[in-house]
Amino acid sequence: MEHLSLRSLFLGLFLLNFQSQCLTVAKDVTKPNFVLMMVDDLGIGDIGCYGNDTIRTPHIDRLALDGVKLTQHIAAAPLCTPSRAAFHTGRYAVRSGFGSTGRVQVILFLGGSGGLPPNETTFAKLLQKQGYTTGLVGKWHLGVNCNSRNDHCHHPNHHGFHYFYGLPFTFFNDCKPGEGKDVLVDLQVALWQISVLVGLGLLTLVPVRVSGLLRVGTGLLVLLAVLCTLGFTVWFVPFELLQRWNCIIMRNQQVVEQPMEAEELPEKLMKEAEQFVERNQNRPFLLFLSLAHVHTPLFISRDFVGKSRHGLYGDNVEEVDSMIGRMVKTIERLGLSEQTLMYFTSDHGGHIEDNQRGGWNGIYRGGKAMGGWEGGIRVPGIFSWPGRLPAGRVIGEPTSLMDIYPTLVKLAGGQLPQDRVLDGHDLMPLLEGKTRRSEHEFMFHYCGINLNAVRWHPANSDSIFKVHFFTPNFSPPGAGGCYHTKVCLCHGEFITHHDPPLVFDLSQDPSESVPLTPDTESRHAEVLQRVLRAVEEHRRTLRPVEPQLSWSNILWKPWLQPCCGTFPFCSCSENNTSINTL
Repeated sequence: MEHLSLRSLFLGLFLLNFQSQCLTVAKDVTKPNFVLMMVDDLGIGDIGCYGNDTIRTPHIDRLALDGVKLTQHIAAAPLCTPSRAAFHTGRYAVRSGFGSTGRVQVILFLGGSGGLPPNETTFAKLLQKQGYTTGLVGKWHLGVNCNSRNDHCHHPNHHGFHYFYGLPFTFFNDCKPGEGKDVLVDLQVALWQISVLVGLGLLTLVPVRVSGLLRVGTGLLVLLAVLCTLGFTVWFVPFELLQRWNCIIMRNQQVVEQPMEAEELPEKLMKEAEQFVERNQNRPFLLFLSLAHVHTPLFISRDFVGKSRHGLYGDNVEEVDSMIGRMVKTIERLGLSEQTLMYFTSDHGGHIEDNQRGGWNGIYRGGKAMGGWEGGIRVPGIFSWPGRLPAGRVIGEPTSLMDIYPTLVKLAGGQLPQDRVLDGHDLMPLLEGKTRRSEHEFMFHYCGINLNAVRWHPANSDSIFKVHFFTPNFSPPGAGGCYHTKVCLCHGEFITHHDPPLVFDLSQDPSESVPLTPDTESRHAEVLQRVLRAVEEHRRTLRPVEPQLSWSNILWKPWLQPCCGTFPFCSCSENNTSINTL
């Protein structure tokens, strides 16, 4: 009898444990999957559903038709690194140290020590705590190491992503020979010229000394030789080898290709994204597909080159559309559509100064790197979730890329951090039609560390006022961008301060073409007063942080350089590396 009771007890405990596991599995099944798709430098005017009638984007257009399209979706910064920092953290980039004080506005070297601080909490970290398998395929551009080559303190694996495959940096001109240079070009020229001048001086003085025309001390010749060698090394090693240092592919913390084969990259990224979804189809997952398109240099893909009506840039946008279509078809093929929230966007506006290779920002003024001008920060925003979100809804309320953070965390059943200020808001009530108004009364638009503009959506009003405290100086005068410097800068002689500030009503003048005056807008004084008060309140929430874009953090440090093989002989092809199947 006692033996029977013991068996009954064990059987009861087994059944209880089994039931608990079943309930856990059932609970996980109800958790939605997330597929976030971000394009690099895509202009809002490049997409069919946002008004482009010559570039073909049927898959993106269908995503919008089947879901919700946001027409006032705003990036937190007009450049890659700060925009992506805000996206991952749900906080303005200045809160994590990505406020530039000078010309360096993004991370420039993989061998630098700047990056997303380890104490920041990304949405991926919070989803991991809720049982999600998280993956990032594509571009990161938020740093890798802090103090040593293998500490990976800024790496995606340390910021909540179980799996990473892609570019820890970005795709830029140095990655394709013949496309020119992007990084500190004037400094490169100066270092080269100094090296040449010192070298010429040395070559002149040596024969003078040998011939006895002048007495030239040995110390002077040694000094010139050292200076020449040093100048040449400081120029050649970090800059002339930049393709090897920056243009690499990593799988998790292993460098698998250095330098990378550029034209093979799009297909590699898509296969990795598809395989990640296939491997994790039976458990909740987050995939962030961060494309290298359409940042210059542009890809030359056999299936798309010459197919669009807008040259190579149009070909690249149509290739992006095809990649988005592949991702959607993968979700559909696996029967995951009703369990998966899909999101499409760009990190900021198009780069209009890049001749015919940059994006089109539609009716909006400005573009990439132009502070608060609408063309640099208004981006596509499309959400699709069959069975949960209504099809064909269009929302014109102000929303932000930072809103993705609280939206995902709440849908996953997680808790938002209470130890820091969050600037994003949960979008689901707006997307589902449970509310008609955005929670963003104010949005703050930064140009580097400087507050450039503020957007105000007054209560009980359809107006959306935008106040610019300063604007970038376009060059040449009368142009629509900063063509002399290739990107606009946010300090000193490169900007013009406005007193009083410029005021626009975006609901009436989305192109920001005619500033309001007290004569044309009865609320002009009220707008300025209310915005200035909001700025004071916002600044009280800021805390001192280490500047991640300082020269000491940005410049190349050999001991931090990710390397495949023995530094400095870093070289490998992905065909010879092992594959992680997480």
